Amino acid sequence: MIPKIILGKGPHATRRTIGYLFGKGRANEHTDPHLVASWNGFAPDPGRSLRRNPKDVADQLATQLDQPIRMLGDKAPKFTVWHCPVRAAPEDPILTDEQWADVARRIVAAAGIAPDGDEGACRWVAVRHADDHIHIAATLVRQDGRRPRRSYDQRAVQKEARRIEVDYGLRRLKPGDGTAAKRPTSKEHFKAKRQGQDATAREILRLRVRRAVAAASSEAEFFALLEATGVTVRPKTGPSGDVLGYSVALPGDVNKVGEPVWFSGSTLASDLSLPKIRQRLADTGPEPVAVRPGDPWHQATAATERIPSHLTFGDDHVAQGQLIALGAILDLLPVASLSAAKVELQQAAAAFERATRSRITADRDSARVLHSSVQAIWRDPGTAGDGSGAAMLLDSALTAVAFAMHWHRRHQHAQQEAAAQQALVHLQAAYGPVTEPVLGNLARRAPGQQTKHRYAHHLRQAIPEHAERIVQDRAWDALTTVLAEAESQGHNAATVLDQALSQRSLDDACHPARALTWRIQRLGQRHAPGPRAHAAKARSTALHPTASASTAAALPTSQRSPARRR
Repeated sequence: MIPKIILGKGPHATRRTIGYLFGKGRANEHTDPHLVASWNGFAPDPGRSLRRNPKDVADQLATQLDQPIRMLGDKAPKFTVWHCPVRAAPEDPILTDEQWADVARRIVAAAGIAPDGDEGACRWVAVRHADDHIHIAATLVRQDGRRPRRSYDQRAVQKEARRIEVDYGLRRLKPGDGTAAKRPTSKEHFKAKRQGQDATAREILRLRVRRAVAAASSEAEFFALLEATGVTVRPKTGPSGDVLGYSVALPGDVNKVGEPVWFSGSTLASDLSLPKIRQRLADTGPEPVAVRPGDPWHQATAATERIPSHLTFGDDHVAQGQLIALGAILDLLPVASLSAAKVELQQAAAAFERATRSRITADRDSARVLHSSVQAIWRDPGTAGDGSGAAMLLDSALTAVAFAMHWHRRHQHAQQEAAAQQALVHLQAAYGPVTEPVLGNLARRAPGQQTKHRYAHHLRQAIPEHAERIVQDRAWDALTTVLAEAESQGHNAATVLDQALSQRSLDDACHPARALTWRIQRLGQRHAPGPRAHAAKARSTALHPTASASTAAALPTSQRSPARRR
């Protein structure tokens, strides 16, 4: 159940509100509007006026609500109307008028508008014009002439809504920490529906701004990228000519007088204001020393694989910075992946967006390499080639999102945990369509049986507890292909296998053959060590025979990750 508080001002604010609540709605969505409760239990109801003109009854109702305000004259407050829509979830049972009346009384009491038993409280009404929600409208002067005590009313009504959900068996929403992005309004939803769009203009703009921030290395590039995606940008300048902020609009999204509907960055999300974007660009700017050139997909995957370690062993500020970078990875994947998985990947990115923000200040410097790799991919997404880059990155992102969910759970971030869990479901659905074509292409180039037997022998020596499961996996042929290709590049297959196993335990992998395939493919494309390096490694192994190259089975239990959700 979602309550939302809106304040109204102006000489006719109450009458406008009543007119809207008992009208047809902007899209004729209001059906059978009528009162379900009021401050005195017998307020005039424009929706049930059988013998009188409904407009006359609406005038009468507005006059009665406004009476305490008129008594104050010039001393009336600036904001005179308190308007609170309360909406149930689509899957909730339909409440009766009597149940909605009880909800309304509990909400106005919690907000300080009309505490229980307070005869001098504010005047209010609750109007129902749909099965799933009501609107509560109150005037912000008490009947005794004083102002209502409504400090932190938004927080108070949210807490009461959580209790109502329990009492009525409704969908229980997660408590928030005030860092969620602003939800689209009902008006925005209806407008999107009329235009045949699945998302509102606010949601579309938020996604495009997030992607532009992830791809940009400077403020000028950020604005250029926005305009390149079809977004209209309007900078806000001060008297000195300096840019202080910005607003964005979608072409064709206009109001009733034909003007563009503008959204400032801060109204899209708190971290999309221009000062926050500038700070992010400064924190994740180019490395002072150039990063070693290489495949940006491989670099991004390697950095994403380190996110679980940061979430497990790093401090909270570093972890929060890693979550922001992970959100940028998920924003990237739909753009560079096959069409069969785009919808699921887009939904995963949209869901995880909530998991990227908390009250913890982010240390973004720890994610500098990942951010640079994301920028490189945005500039040339075609480097994914046959899709193997996106498959590798998705594989590591799945594990990172699972760790993000557990990290938020430890910190009691209920909304963020739920968002990460939702993103995980969409990523799991996308995993097959993204990875299967790549694995199929690799399997078609598999080496002969003799080579496969040799690789299986290495595998049984290195990780006997997982070997048979890997050999029987459908991805075994793909795994042998990348091992053979690594050998063709001058690598030793057993050494590369040991290196892949040492990167991370396979104990939590649902598909260890696939996990090894992506790791070995990256390792095989690195520069192969020369004869001197091989000789030095052999000497080191002879001197320290207990230092096994395969460390997967030796990882302490305390360092093993949460169950891999794939």
